[in-house]
Amino acid sequence: MKIRRTLQKNILLAGFYGGMAEVVWVAVYCLLTGRSGAEVAQQVTATLLPDLAGGSAAVPAGIAIHFVLALLLAMAYVRLVWQPLARHLSGAAGTIVACAALAVVWATNFFLVLPAVNPAFVALLPYGATLVSKLLFGVAMAGALQDRLREGIAHDSLGLPHGAH
Repeated sequence: MKIRRTLQKNILLAGFYGGMAEVVWVAVYCLLTGRSGAEVAQQVTATLLPDLAGGSAAVPAGIAIHFVLALLLAMAYVRLVWQPLARHLSGAAGTIVACAALAVVWATNFFLVLPAVNPAFVALLPYGATLVSKLLFGVAMAGALQDRLREGIAHDSLGLPHGAH
């Protein structure tokens, strides 16, 4: 039970750190370029809950949706990539793999999903800015997960520490 709680905590931290890295990046980018961070949050809402996009709840809903998606993304990454490879990846290699996975997510979102679902979101920020956002998510997520590795809590594909089968 403690092992499962540790894994859940790792996923929560990875999702939160990754999501927060994106929020900070977009906020700084918008501040420096005169773009609207609120509009980015509204378009997140418009993508998943279009009926809320025009109301006063659009910005907080967009931020909440962003963090839920960040958590889901971290869960998928841990399950599909990190658990099977954790014992083989450390330091820079782990960060590179996380960034590569997030670059695939970015490309899927910006070239396949969003153009079909919400083209306005794709046009909000330059591709380079959105790619940097996703790569920063990867760096932050990898850092959170690698901290756990350094503490000797590498998990196998079942989420158990080595030797606990």
